[in-house]
Amino acid sequence: MKAMLRLRLVMLALAIPAAVRAQALEGLDDAPRGASGGWPPAVHGDWLVDAVDVPATVHRTGEHTVTLANGLLTRTWRMQPAVACVTFDDASTGTSLLRAVEPEARLVLDGEAFAVGGLDGQPDRAYLRPQWLEQMTPTPSPFACVAVRAVPVTVPITWRRVRHASPAAVWPPAGAGLVFSFRGRDGSPCAGVTVDVHYELYTGIPLLVKWLEMTIDASSSKTLTLDALDVERLALVEGEATVEPQPTWRTPPLHVESDYAFHGMSSTSADVTTHWLEDRAYGTQVSYGLHTPCLLVSRPPIGPGCIVSAAQPFVSYRVYELLLDSLDRERAGLAQRRMYRTVAPWVTENPLMMHIRDARPEAVKLAIDQCADVGFEMAILSFGSGFDVEDRRPENLARAKELVAYARNKGVELGTYSLLASRSIDKANDVVDAATGTTGHAYFGNSPCLQSEWGRAYFEHLGRFFAASGFAVLEHDGSYPGDTCASTTHPGHRGLADSQWKQWQQIRALYAWCRGEGIYLNVPDWYFLSGSSKTGMGYRESNWSLPRREQLLHARQNIHDGTFTKTPSMGWMFVPLTEYHGGGAAATLEPLAQHLDDYEQHLALDLGAGVQACWRGPRLYDSDATRALVTKWVRWFKQHREILESDMVHVRRADGRDLDAWLHVNPVAAERGLAMVFNPLPAERTRRLVFPLYYSGLRQRCSVRLRDGAPHTVLLDERARAEIEVTLPADGFTWLVFTAE
Repeated sequence: MKAMLRLRLVMLALAIPAAVRAQALEGLDDAPRGASGGWPPAVHGDWLVDAVDVPATVHRTGEHTVTLANGLLTRTWRMQPAVACVTFDDASTGTSLLRAVEPEARLVLDGEAFAVGGLDGQPDRAYLRPQWLEQMTPTPSPFACVAVRAVPVTVPITWRRVRHASPAAVWPPAGAGLVFSFRGRDGSPCAGVTVDVHYELYTGIPLLVKWLEMTIDASSSKTLTLDALDVERLALVEGEATVEPQPTWRTPPLHVESDYAFHGMSSTSADVTTHWLEDRAYGTQVSYGLHTPCLLVSRPPIGPGCIVSAAQPFVSYRVYELLLDSLDRERAGLAQRRMYRTVAPWVTENPLMMHIRDARPEAVKLAIDQCADVGFEMAILSFGSGFDVEDRRPENLARAKELVAYARNKGVELGTYSLLASRSIDKANDVVDAATGTTGHAYFGNSPCLQSEWGRAYFEHLGRFFAASGFAVLEHDGSYPGDTCASTTHPGHRGLADSQWKQWQQIRALYAWCRGEGIYLNVPDWYFLSGSSKTGMGYRESNWSLPRREQLLHARQNIHDGTFTKTPSMGWMFVPLTEYHGGGAAATLEPLAQHLDDYEQHLALDLGAGVQACWRGPRLYDSDATRALVTKWVRWFKQHREILESDMVHVRRADGRDLDAWLHVNPVAAERGLAMVFNPLPAERTRRLVFPLYYSGLRQRCSVRLRDGAPHTVLLDERARAEIEVTLPADGFTWLVFTAE
């Protein structure tokens, strides 16, 4: 039966009408010819430092080819005899990442697998010779490409800018879009079905985004179950070639993630869609067992299991493919951070936030007064405060509205905490384990199903409450961790197969709504691409019960480690003004006036990193001296805010044995660099530190100022490094500001 189906699809592929083939490239301009430097034009300089004036564009580049390019990345598709990606290049070096042809996508509909696009018959999958394409044949498929369109960049999430964000943040980003429309042929199982394959490429960054849309003709009564799908398939040049199996493998130079991510505070731990697989058809690879992970496939771990009909189209998650032009950890991290600033610019929102631990009106107003007095911009009714956003009584909403009005009058935004997962509602509403048929087997032990009656009511109430109260920040703890649910009685999903997809849609819709309403999202999971602004920088709750000076060293380690892949504004830290998870008086800052040195260390550490902490307690100051201290540091932060919220380059990780330091860099800011240096030792220490200023854009020489002292000139070496002698007293710290002369 399968052989007969394959034969039928081959015959269909060979019978594409000439008229359809001819119109596939309509509406696309030819690539410019005769221009100096050719097309696509090259980017001159370093895209992580220099301004890029080469736009992302889409052009017809041959009789049967179309290309997306921006001078950094080039991706080309051949249109005949079927659509297939035939080039994926690092345009800055001319290096080809692609070694073989794969379909544009794969779908499993009602149990049958179908390719979308692709070519078969490549003689050797180690490399792709252009002349081979003339002899290759279409991958058997009921889908034929009927149109190719150049389209504007889309806006998947509305960003309402109501607070401070990076002055360089642009939304949507400049770029170019390309859509391939595939149509199920008459007489095939997919007749009346259209699959649109979307691509976007952005200006100034080697980043490509891909997603799929599936629709059924409005006149059709057909319904199909989308059992599974591959959103992306790329046969890439292997990251390393070894004969024997390896415990770990170097993968090709791409950072890949999607917005279908959960259960993690890093892009790696939250990534459930990126799979580096063996390519068993690649018979000439060096690995004798054919074990090299060189086939990139992006697919959900289960399902989606969705019903698709004329009334219910399907839109997939988005895959983000960032080309890495170096194996250097710092440079790769800078590229990843640039990606988030480009496709999720709301991560640059970074309000100074207090966590109020007592929700009694008089306590909240006291905290708001102090926030306004010292320059804090946001306050949140923290976990354990006593405020319950799920309380549906009118008096609870009235109390929230009164406090919001009070805070607004003081120039402070107010919001609240809400716990979602890691708790049990009841057996009727909790997620059901497929293996046992019982509850209590979720990621966090227990969790409500987001598509149960309780889950749907919770999300509906949360939206209404925030809209009515004016709350401006949601700290959503225990966000959806990717649980599946085998229940067949929950109203929002049919069973196990579609449970993960439908729950993710629920959480994603809330976060997109919040972003459009200007509501700040503090979420301890990797939901940045779905609208969140902040997660943990590096977080172990028990560490905040350590003695105060030990907390400081751990905090600097967390910031150093976390900012390799997060911008400073993307990660929160924690300061226990009052006791948190034990530790007693030795671990807490209250009474604040008695621990001003430690309080200042926290202020210098977090604000000097451009990282906002959860300053959790009943107050920010308890004396005139404490008030003056907090005010001084908030003013200092706002004075240097642009550079402090810029990328961090890592100088020396804190280890308690010598000076440690980090360096902020920004080649377009007035202050090109700002370094923080700390001495954890009980004695004065002098060291010559090397500050790598390459990514600040400074070359040969620069001006440096120690604290607020007079500037002096420093010569830079051939790698744009400045060597400066720094002397710090015991437990001391300082900062240096670098500018162009």
